[in-house]
Amino acid sequence: MQPIESPDRGVTTPPGAPERPTTTPAGGWSDPPCPVARAVDLIGDKWSLLILRDALDGARSFTAFQRSLGVAKNILADRLRRLVDHGVLIRRTAPSGKRQEYVLADSGEQMFTVIVALRQWGEAHTFDSGEPHSVLVDDETGARVPPLRVERSDGAPLNARNTHVERLA
Repeated sequence: MQPIESPDRGVTTPPGAPERPTTTPAGGWSDPPCPVARAVDLIGDKWSLLILRDALDGARSFTAFQRSLGVAKNILADRLRRLVDHGVLIRRTAPSGKRQEYVLADSGEQMFTVIVALRQWGEAHTFDSGEPHSVLVDDETGARVPPLRVERSDGAPLNARNTHVERLA
């Protein structure tokens, strides 16, 4: 994936492209004060997650997404439109000038950690021992990407047993 570069911020969206959702999803937010619910409202269906997986792996064209996913064209068109409408993907004219392509906006690039977490959970819980599967490797070292770990600023691990959500009153 060739991100759009900005000298001051790194990967960025082109001028005029939304960086945050511009509209509330059809039907509204399922649980308005919850960030997890809002994220799932925008990105939580199977096809959207797989589109993001493929975009992070370099897919850009409608044809590339359709070929990889095998999804019906109408469903793919709908999910791509929603991801563009919510500022996760950017639709632009391809360098050839003949077709449209979809590139990750900042918020789409930030889904990398989510996709890696899903991948690592899938590796641990959906394959039999020794069953072959794809692996994510570091381009520089060729080593497998290490397991994600959430930690405090002092490096101590954080998990569901030592954290809590502070809900709105």
